[in-house]
Amino acid sequence: MKKLILLLVLIATRGAVIAQSIAPFHAGDRVVFVGNSITDGGHYHSYIWLYYMTRFPNMRITCVNAGIGGDVVGQINDRFEDDVFSKKPTVLTLTWGMNDTGYFEWYRADAQDVMDKRIQGSYDNYALLENKLKQRPDIGKIFILGSPYDETSKFSNKNIYPKKSAAFSKVIDFQRDAAKRNNWGYVDFYHPMTEINLREQAKDSTFSLTPNDRVHPDNDGHLVMAYLFLKAQGFSNKVVADVAVDAKSKKAVKTINCKVSNVTSSADSVSFNYLANSLPYPIDTIPRGWGNRKKQADALKVVSFTKEMNRELLAVKGLKTANYDVLIDGEKMGSWSAEQLSTGINMAEITITPQYQQAIQIRELNEERWDIERRLRMYVWMQFDFLKGKGLLFHDTNAAMDTISKYAKKDIFVNGNKDNYTRARYKSLRDAWQKEMDVLTDQIYAINKPQSHRITIIASK
Repeated sequence: MKKLILLLVLIATRGAVIAQSIAPFHAGDRVVFVGNSITDGGHYHSYIWLYYMTRFPNMRITCVNAGIGGDVVGQINDRFEDDVFSKKPTVLTLTWGMNDTGYFEWYRADAQDVMDKRIQGSYDNYALLENKLKQRPDIGKIFILGSPYDETSKFSNKNIYPKKSAAFSKVIDFQRDAAKRNNWGYVDFYHPMTEINLREQAKDSTFSLTPNDRVHPDNDGHLVMAYLFLKAQGFSNKVVADVAVDAKSKKAVKTINCKVSNVTSSADSVSFNYLANSLPYPIDTIPRGWGNRKKQADALKVVSFTKEMNRELLAVKGLKTANYDVLIDGEKMGSWSAEQLSTGINMAEITITPQYQQAIQIRELNEERWDIERRLRMYVWMQFDFLKGKGLLFHDTNAAMDTISKYAKKDIFVNGNKDNYTRARYKSLRDAWQKEMDVLTDQIYAINKPQSHRITIIASK
């Protein structure tokens, strides 16, 4: 077992040490995230968009979910025109491979031969998709080397598929090489997340970023994925804002991504107007999504998201030795010593600040948008993964409904999407859902502009 862990660490390190760099998104970009269930039902793309919503409030982009649960790359290729290009992307991300590398097939006596042929078929289908991508030089391409299958966690003895991990690792290498060959960007989730799993499992053998079935990341895993994506875009060590004020000189001595004005002070206080250009990232503390048990906030235990990407720093120099209350717009945020304030505090960790409360509203609007988008993705799943095979793609007729009702009795996936389809098959409902998402997005970009606040530091009584 120790040898296996060492081998996996070496595999993880090999990918992790290679610095990746992809271009940040630009104003007006439509970013379509293409993939399987990890994209379809997951949050990483929503978390990435939330970062842009709060960090770049005046730069509007659009992020679109184009994942379908269960898809292999051949299925992704088959729906590319109708479900990806139709969304008019300026940038698209592509991830595949988890389903291509099988599950229960690995228990067969001839598993290796069966899976070798299947994976070769996936490579052949990818070649067809690559040709389509080459025909669209107007679209930026980013390959996502997917989140790993976790075979080492001891949280249960279920869903352990011998040799799947090794096969998936080879597919990941294939994807990386394809991206390099075409000079397309890529972001590696696979190796860093494997490294985190192994590191944390050395302390707790039941730890996993995919704690439900070894395949699907929970909310914490999706923040890790967003963190890795944003890191590849160059946002590590970019502050929300960084301000330092000298109480004695009544001057701002540092203003990064913010403005300070009207500095006043007395014997035991200093006060000033503060306007940041960005809002802090509002970390979620509620498990979201069907079947998930972990919170987005749990990711802060395993990656340095706060230190690297969520710092709204406030420092006050020249205060007399004492304890001080920090007030924003007259409301107390907490108390710190003169020494702590001189070093600086991170306001992004104070959830009651008016700017953090403003960001929470954006998060909740974005979550509502995400939830509606999930209904549309469930509808698309029914179209491409079921009705297409019955010759009923986009028919949405009574015959289609009858066929779904018939197969739902024995197909758990069809049954799980049946109720949603009873509504989504009507275009008027789908149009209304899209309008709801548009309204929510408009509201986000209407309220995400930072406001000016009066910050007062006064000696505690």
